[in-house]
Amino acid sequence: MTQLAISNVGVEFGATTLFKDITFTVAAGDRWGVVGRNGTGKTTLFRLLTGELQPSKGQVVRQPGVRVTLLEQHRDFGPVTTVWEAVAGAFRDLLALERSLAQQADALAHTHDEAAMERYGRDLERFEREGGYTYAARVDAVLDGLGFDPDTSRTRRLDTLSGGERGRVGLGRQLVLPGEVLLLDEPTNHLDLETTRWLEGWLKQTDRSIVLVSHDRAFLAAVVDHVLHFEGGTATPYAGGYEAFVAQREERRLTQQRQFDKQAKVIAAEEDYIRRNIAGQNTKQAKGRRKKLAHMPRLSAPIGEEAVMALRLEIGDRGGDQIVVADKASVGVPTPNERQPRVLIENFTGRLTRGEVVGFIGPNGAGKSTLLKAIAGDTAPLGGRLHVGDSIHTAYYRQDLAQLPLDRTLYDVIADLRPLWERRLVQGHLGRFGFSGDEVQRRVGTLSGGERARVALAAMMLSRANFLVLDEPTNHLDVESIEALEDALDEYEGTVLLVSHDRALLRALATQVWVLHDRRVTIFDGSFEEWETASKEREHAAQVHAAEEEAVRRVKERERMERAKREAESQRAQAPNAPNTPNAPNKRDTERDQRRSARDAQKRVEQSERRVAELEAKVAELTTALDDPALYGTPDGMKKAADLGKALDRAKAALDGALEEWTAATEALEASSV
Repeated sequence: MTQLAISNVGVEFGATTLFKDITFTVAAGDRWGVVGRNGTGKTTLFRLLTGELQPSKGQVVRQPGVRVTLLEQHRDFGPVTTVWEAVAGAFRDLLALERSLAQQADALAHTHDEAAMERYGRDLERFEREGGYTYAARVDAVLDGLGFDPDTSRTRRLDTLSGGERGRVGLGRQLVLPGEVLLLDEPTNHLDLETTRWLEGWLKQTDRSIVLVSHDRAFLAAVVDHVLHFEGGTATPYAGGYEAFVAQREERRLTQQRQFDKQAKVIAAEEDYIRRNIAGQNTKQAKGRRKKLAHMPRLSAPIGEEAVMALRLEIGDRGGDQIVVADKASVGVPTPNERQPRVLIENFTGRLTRGEVVGFIGPNGAGKSTLLKAIAGDTAPLGGRLHVGDSIHTAYYRQDLAQLPLDRTLYDVIADLRPLWERRLVQGHLGRFGFSGDEVQRRVGTLSGGERARVALAAMMLSRANFLVLDEPTNHLDVESIEALEDALDEYEGTVLLVSHDRALLRALATQVWVLHDRRVTIFDGSFEEWETASKEREHAAQVHAAEEEAVRRVKERERMERAKREAESQRAQAPNAPNTPNAPNKRDTERDQRRSARDAQKRVEQSERRVAELEAKVAELTTALDDPALYGTPDGMKKAADLGKALDRAKAALDGALEEWTAATEALEASSV
């Protein structure tokens, strides 16, 4: 069933055509990935799909009743103040109704007004019909997946969040919104690797249709089954996942190139004939061919690598073999209300040698950027030793692009680095990164994030450094620019320390992995793909632990309800009894047997509870052991991880059995109390 149909759509702003002739359809359950260079119209397409913008040409048709929801790059949460309320924004009416029901229930405890009772009944029925008993669980599940504690989120204020955390709150709000078509604009921005994998799983399991703009190639490969590629003033749809799109795109470009070359040969031959015969005996034929040639539709040259930024990274000198040496180094950040800084990484010991490409991974906010600043010399370590070789020339690409002066023009940025260059050389260098003509006189402060990133790379290219420190260099770059960056780093002869959440980039380049976990940096001497394989046991442990926590929560809730039942039965038993009838059968013996049965049942419940507690502790112990990145740094550690994984499975099975025994014991205790 088609939910959205886009037919020959074009958008014009005055005399400028943004794109034209776009045609594709979104069917129920489709997952579309939208890719292309920055500024080609991807976000404008979303405005067309939501109805916020009308096309200049063509039409956008929506299935009647279909709901389209959009996650924008700029998030506005309205008047709410807490994280939980921001994510649950779509359910504000249910939230208000829930508060009203609580107030009505309190009032009914002191009055028996029939009209109030009827209103309470109607509101309660509406609350249940609209999902009042399920929406909170949906919000909690999304918050947990995005790295927020659902309980503390109910009181945590929005104004205390960082920019990255606000981005995750916006994503959570979008995921719980009701709707058939979900539009996501760069959803993996501000997400670390673990949260990105969670989002992948969530999107693959949902039955909603998805249209997403992303520059994360691994994310696209895992999620989408169609691709819409913006290029050359239009957009071309491709069937199949991202990897199939890459192959089809290259084949399409080759076909276009062959057709262009063939037509160019025909035109050259015709023009040669016209020149040789325009004034001779065959002038009539030459004029006819000239007229025919003038009306021939010209094929455009295919857009290929020459249209992408031309980045090439070279070193000025080889440098020494020891790039960075850390000896029990600790780094941290100052805290405004405390005298001591907050330690983020402590007792880091290791060394980085020439030619390595290190992928540095870990949760957002854990201290990766802080360590990079210390290595680049921007800050000093809190303790220990952190030394960069004397012959090492470092170029530092900051995540916030603060290395660029906002008040300088693009031309000045490059001219300051190369004061002896002529104007044509400065403009030529900027042209390699997509800036031409009067654009070179724009101030850095007026540029978009993607444009600033390209200027930063243009400046870094001139450094000829033999050590690159890169903090999230793919942020703001489109897919084609990321591919160009990957190729440049692959050919680079120096050393690279790379913080990135782009798994495709890490898989292609990283020869070593540094893992930040609980203020410790563990060095994994292998590629990122090998690290992903090794960390599967940790993911398995986390899944088991989450499943057991859910099971234990259900058990404890049932235990609470059973305890309440027993207390109610006890209170009824203590109430004044009706006078005994003369024919009552041996009441004293019956009561004694009931008490004995209850004591035995209670004993079995207590034994099973102790067994459950012991096995819960065992599962938690094994999970903690498997969660330690240091375990995966050596072959012996890998073998131990496999053994621990098997032990965890056995403990889980035993815990499942113990929970069943506990359930049977509590049911027996309940029966003996009746």
